[in-house]
Amino acid sequence: MLVANGVTVRFGKRVLFEDVNIKFTKGNCYGLIGANGAGKSTFLKVLSKEIEPSKGEVILDKGERLSVLKQDHFAFEGYTVLDTVIMGNSELYRIMKEKDKIYSKPDFSEEDGLKAAKLEERFAELDGWNAESDAAKLLNDLGIDTELHYKYMSEIEAKDKVKVLLAQALFGNPDVLLLDEPTNDLDMKAINWLQDFLIDFENTVIVVSHDRYFLNKVCTHIADVDFGKIKVYPGNYDFWYESSQLALKQMKEANKKKEEKIKELQDFIARFSANASKSKQATSRKKSLEKIELDEIKPSNRKYPYIDFKPDREYGKDILEVKNLTKTVNGEKLLDNVSFTIKRDEKVAFLADNEIAKTVLFQILAGEVEPDSGEVNYGVTITKDYFPKDNNYLFQEHMKLVDWLRQYSKDPDETYVRGFLGRMLFSGDEALKDVTVLSGGEKVRCVLAKLMLSGANLLIFDEPTNHLDMESITALNEGLQRFPGILLFTSHDHQLTQTVANKIIDLKDGKDIVVRECTYDEYLDEINKNI
Repeated sequence: MLVANGVTVRFGKRVLFEDVNIKFTKGNCYGLIGANGAGKSTFLKVLSKEIEPSKGEVILDKGERLSVLKQDHFAFEGYTVLDTVIMGNSELYRIMKEKDKIYSKPDFSEEDGLKAAKLEERFAELDGWNAESDAAKLLNDLGIDTELHYKYMSEIEAKDKVKVLLAQALFGNPDVLLLDEPTNDLDMKAINWLQDFLIDFENTVIVVSHDRYFLNKVCTHIADVDFGKIKVYPGNYDFWYESSQLALKQMKEANKKKEEKIKELQDFIARFSANASKSKQATSRKKSLEKIELDEIKPSNRKYPYIDFKPDREYGKDILEVKNLTKTVNGEKLLDNVSFTIKRDEKVAFLADNEIAKTVLFQILAGEVEPDSGEVNYGVTITKDYFPKDNNYLFQEHMKLVDWLRQYSKDPDETYVRGFLGRMLFSGDEALKDVTVLSGGEKVRCVLAKLMLSGANLLIFDEPTNHLDMESITALNEGLQRFPGILLFTSHDHQLTQTVANKIIDLKDGKDIVVRECTYDEYLDEINKNI
């Protein structure tokens, strides 16, 4: 069991959270949620003892092992993939290397033999004889082919390094597992496998994730970082959201009744305090007034942007026809004679085995990249805009945020532009920030504001939820559901894809595409039935 006992973290005058008391028990999965900057990742670092709390302590039961998903993808470049996974159990890995060193000595002594025997005993206790096969199974389950297991981490692709570090965290059945955004950069197969793994995991899990569907699948509890506290609720994310909204509503209604009572008392005191015949009654009511204390409704750390895309014009019958698109990048054919048609009222989720293929297709549809061959034909009534997966090229020049957005606005009036920035949580002096210093999430919100200003009736989104917090993802999800135009998008956010898409185009390997007019879950069910 892992216990946070009176934990407080403050940086200077700023208090992230104060006097946190939580027992994380075996068999439960805790989803740690909160606004950006609330202290989720910091709390995980406190639990792992990477940083010390300002006050309080973290206690892990004696003999238990805690494992953490590492965030530095380049920390193990000099190690093989298999060794990197086994290093998830540091004691086991140390024993393996120490044994190898002893056995390789040319002058093996009796003392070496005794030491090796002790190491072998502990090695067996840690199930060391199955270490390599267990590590290999984790890697294979996550989609890392056996041929990569003995390569150095420096030799494998970034998308595979993410999976190796996840396998490292999961290796050896840790007693407590700390996962900070484990689904980032994972493909859908790996995410589904991880969900099943955590559902079956019998020990303690504490996970930070912006993926609402993932939290709903794996969590038994939600630990909410807000108001400078961390409060634990039973149930998954949706249960927490509904119950917290209900609690807030009840609190407001209770306070409203108290406020009405206080006003009644105040009015009575004002009218009758000077009246001798009523003075005793007025005094009594004044005492009643003083006893009533309003439950303080603190402003939540959570801030929801308002995302609303409004087309300037209606679209006609002809939307988009794609014929025989072919594109090769760096010697790899990503698209091979791809053809499809987009019709009225369609919101289309694109899937693919290769992430780059989706991005390249969207770049072609947006007119930013030319195909090797094939045609892209839009209807004459269509106006389009594009949300790129990598938006850094839009923020290269030093410019105030309000001036950056003004260049995309039909109305150059600063008040008008600031209105859109305000919707995206850039108020006051924040609108004067230099765009080159914006965070990833801030850049995404800026691009969303740009698209809101465009008035386009066809929008193309390539992974728009990357870098966004839960509140912004929820606002985007609702905005896309409301949008009356045509949507072409790709997203790893299961809930967004399920609630927005009414058509699926699966590019597969870039050649044999599958088109289905159905929801995302219906398409996944179809795939699973055919496995």
